[in-house]
Amino acid sequence: MSASPRGGVARTELELVDSAPAIQRWKFLVAYDGSPFHGFALQPQVPTVAGAIGDALVRLLRLPSPPVITCAGRTDAGVHAIGQVISVDLPAALPEIRGEARSAESLVNALNRNLAPAIVLRHAEPVSQDFNARFSATWRRYRYLIWNAPSADPLLAPIAWHVDRALDERSMTQAAGSLIGRHDFRAFCRRPQGADASEPITREVRSASLRLVEDDHIADLGAGRLFRFEIQANAFCHQMVRSLVAQVVDVGLGRSTIADLVGLLRSSSRQGAAQPAPPHGLLFLAVGYGSDSGVAEQGL
Repeated sequence: MSASPRGGVARTELELVDSAPAIQRWKFLVAYDGSPFHGFALQPQVPTVAGAIGDALVRLLRLPSPPVITCAGRTDAGVHAIGQVISVDLPAALPEIRGEARSAESLVNALNRNLAPAIVLRHAEPVSQDFNARFSATWRRYRYLIWNAPSADPLLAPIAWHVDRALDERSMTQAAGSLIGRHDFRAFCRRPQGADASEPITREVRSASLRLVEDDHIADLGAGRLFRFEIQANAFCHQMVRSLVAQVVDVGLGRSTIADLVGLLRSSSRQGAAQPAPPHGLLFLAVGYGSDSGVAEQGL
């Protein structure tokens, strides 16, 4: 120990570290309806998914301030998720919550009582300190729903883009397939503020498909077709999926061709690209870690 400037006893760095509260990193699997939120990331004065989760943790665990929450992939306002992954550091000694034993299950139950139905934790587990929901991820997968019918459907309206003109399924399927591979996606991404326009935005698309959803309950919705576009890549840039969906739909409408899409990929310019599809049709489906290569088919 050494004397402090005020005459007291200064504590060594080692003692300060030893006296710091022990923390435990947690990994949460999260689903949410993006409609009431201004995206995932924390923003002042507006409701966000991260803000809601952080506030709930403060209340339940009696934290002095909201913890830093890291997500596998930020979602824009109105975008939904069933497979978002977040990591967060919490006190190693969790308090009892409503008399329940300190466990992952009790933490999930308590958070869901505070957050559901707009946000639901599907799973929670303690992980090592080197786990990071964003930087440890090796792939992400998104799904986009398109309702193709003369009239909108009130049940699908919150989760699917309504396109009233007939779409050509074959050309859209081929357009989706042309996205697979390693490309510079500057034509289909919003450039980060301050980024150099000449800098490539390279991503590796490992799978991309478009297919009809054929289910009895879809047939009950009337004269229309529900298309499901899915894409998996090592990472995505801002508005990339919505921009690609819009371009594929343009091909299906006959407003552009597959050659136009490939030309945009090679041009690295947004000039001539379709405007991004609406956010409400987009779903963050899954994220993988390690050597895991994909996900099984899930519902819609």
